Amino acid sequence: MTAKSKKSKRIRVTLVRSAFGRGRRHMACVRGLGLRRIRHSVELEDTPSVRGMVNAVSYLVCCEEV
Repeated sequence: MTAKSKKSKRIRVTLVRSAFGRGRRHMACVRGLGLRRIRHSVELEDTPSVRGMVNAVSYLVCCEEV
């Protein structure tokens, strides 16, 4: 099985609360995930670095597997 034929897991992350007024690290995590405004969703690969950012701002985002 090659790397291209192997299907990678993806997650959908949605910003549900504002990042305004939070700490710099949390605002940086939201931007690093590619989220720009409330109710904006992005699909990302399920990697440990992405999971770490989602866990850091779990009170601001909603995460679901796609």
